[in-house]
Amino acid sequence: MNIRRARVEDAEQIAKVHEQTWIETYQPIIEQDDLQQITSFEYRKIMWETALQTNHHVFVLETLYEEIVGFIAGGKVRTDYLEVEGEIYNIYVSPDYQGGGYGKELLRAFVEECETIGYQSLLVWILTDNPNGEFYVRLGARPMEAENVTIGKGTYEETAYGWYDLQMLKQLLESSHSKS
Repeated sequence: MNIRRARVEDAEQIAKVHEQTWIETYQPIIEQDDLQQITSFEYRKIMWETALQTNHHVFVLETLYEEIVGFIAGGKVRTDYLEVEGEIYNIYVSPDYQGGGYGKELLRAFVEECETIGYQSLLVWILTDNPNGEFYVRLGARPMEAENVTIGKGTYEETAYGWYDLQMLKQLLESSHSKS
């Protein structure tokens, strides 16, 4: 497995992972009618092509055969009322590769990017009912804020989990990496 900076030509594979994993993750949480109103694969592909032309803070996880099976994207925090500098916009690993430590490796690459940019704190918004939130808690993230978000026609609660000290997160990721 390899983690590298994403390129524009990766947009289609990233969109596939995004769509597959998003549905797999949220199908038990989001009402079926709301799920069906979510953006199409074509929209996601265009969205990723655009993002990759303007945002260089995207890393992909690929197999030895250059198949993308995970990604992380982020940048400057999008909410100015929380005293945090960086934000993870998306992090997804295909279901067949979950549980192998790849999410931590993607996060480690992104944390290193955040250090380069000069960020010292980080957050991620996830649906409160998402059982994958434990991933962040095990890495020292703390709930910071909750708010409602509209998906389709439904309203769902989202929670921001964050780290006010990226060095602490980096140390946790390093220690978990040395154990694997």
